[in-house]
Amino acid sequence: MLKRFIRNEKGLTLVELLAVIVILGIIAAIAVPSIGGIIEKTKKDAQVAEAIQIINAAKLHASTRNVTTGDVVVDDSVLGEYLDNIDDPDYEVYIKFVTGTGMEYYIRNHKANSVVVGTNDPGEADENGDYTSETQLINY
Repeated sequence: MLKRFIRNEKGLTLVELLAVIVILGIIAAIAVPSIGGIIEKTKKDAQVAEAIQIINAAKLHASTRNVTTGDVVVDDSVLGEYLDNIDDPDYEVYIKFVTGTGMEYYIRNHKANSVVVGTNDPGEADENGDYTSETQLINY
């Protein structure tokens, strides 16, 4: 009886094994580039989210310090008390007072500026400025 089971036992042939390996290779070739693109997109999204977080800290700073008129530029030395673990601390936030609408916020010298196409709107402060507005970051 034992001999009968041993004789009827069938395994994978070399051709079947190679077919499985080829199929797995094709699946891997399709999946790896897709995952790479997802990782890159996630990094860019994290940079934009950090820039929005910095602008929110600038809003908090402006409201606690009663900044209601004039234009103000703040950086990490000012906003550091509102933020933790910022990956790109060389930023500047330009707080622009606009009559009738209130404050507008722009960020400069941050990695998000290369992700979201910036504007030169606050040109009065820096003619070479590469600023990105809060609206541009949110709409990214």
